[in-house]
Amino acid sequence: MKRLILTAALLCGFGASCAFAQEDFRFNTIISHPVTSIKNQNQTGTCWCFSTISFLESELMRMGKGEHDLCEMFVVGKTMLDRARTVVDSNGKEVFYQGGSHYDVMYCLKNYGLCPQSAMPEPGSLYGETLPVHNELDALAAAYVKARASMPSDSNDNWINGLKGIYEAYIGEMPERFTIKGIEHTPMSYAKSLGLNADDYVSLTSYTHHPFYEKFALEVSDNWRRDLSWNLPLEDLLRVFDNAIDNGYTIAWSADVSEPGKTDKGLMICPDKKALKEADGPGKVSLATIYDISGRDFKYPVNEIKIDQKIRQKGFDKGETTDDHAMHIFGKAKDQGGKDYFMVKNSWGTGIGRQGIWYASRAYIAYKTMNIVVHKDAIPADIRAKLGI
Repeated sequence: MKRLILTAALLCGFGASCAFAQEDFRFNTIISHPVTSIKNQNQTGTCWCFSTISFLESELMRMGKGEHDLCEMFVVGKTMLDRARTVVDSNGKEVFYQGGSHYDVMYCLKNYGLCPQSAMPEPGSLYGETLPVHNELDALAAAYVKARASMPSDSNDNWINGLKGIYEAYIGEMPERFTIKGIEHTPMSYAKSLGLNADDYVSLTSYTHHPFYEKFALEVSDNWRRDLSWNLPLEDLLRVFDNAIDNGYTIAWSADVSEPGKTDKGLMICPDKKALKEADGPGKVSLATIYDISGRDFKYPVNEIKIDQKIRQKGFDKGETTDDHAMHIFGKAKDQGGKDYFMVKNSWGTGIGRQGIWYASRAYIAYKTMNIVVHKDAIPADIRAKLGI
């Protein structure tokens, strides 16, 4: 981005800090925990899997288990078969599509195990692609499940083998056995060898339509397994973010990314829309000066709205905060004005964002977080005591 040349008076009139408002966003890393390479979910609705697998890979490094490349498509296949059963059992009242939650990965870890990427074909390779493309797969599987769900509930159960065949034609056979470093494993024995315990991980959220310090199932379509999240006051949820990152843990993060403050260039902020509107007028800094529409990015740091519990709840109640996307938070940074951000690993490849990394402001985290999954030891002791975990 080119450097802006504006008068200090105009910039101060907008409300940005005159000490750095003329400069592009710059970030200084404060804490950065190990993560595996950035993957690309490409044309699939499987962010829930890519983000949580990335989180588990970082957990393995934190635990001193070294770097692993776990297979996302094994989890996707197992999860979609389970989701199909739910749709059929409901006679089509439940919805079948690619979306899911962090819990789907934890459920697979606990009930089916995991496998390394080397035990399955590379995503896309079975149909001539170098990245996963599930448009055709999703259409075929959805039609198949819809047809079975319309049949009498006492029909035979052979259909699940047909659906498994559809998935394995596109993602490869979900192995029952494989060999790693000369040792034969099942997915369950492999998961056990990694030392990951699904019961060590908890989901947290913050909404006022349920009591605090109790569990409830988030009312979103991706939470089709009806997983329960602990409900914390916003200030406590933010304390978990800080405590986790400050003490060596990373965070699996589900959030809304449909807001104007999420840009293609790696920003997630909550710009003060009133200030932006007031700035776009005669004799003032124009909106075009502040925001690069072609590059979908803010040209320099701007003021953000102040987020509290009431604003956060309003966003959820009005359907403005939705379960759009899942990512992996692994560090902290500051911009040149000293404002705090969380470092976010995405699963859209390295060609978008800042080589695949986004910087989410504290305001954005407070406003647009749907839920997070963390190791229970990443939660401050006093909050854990209140939750009884």
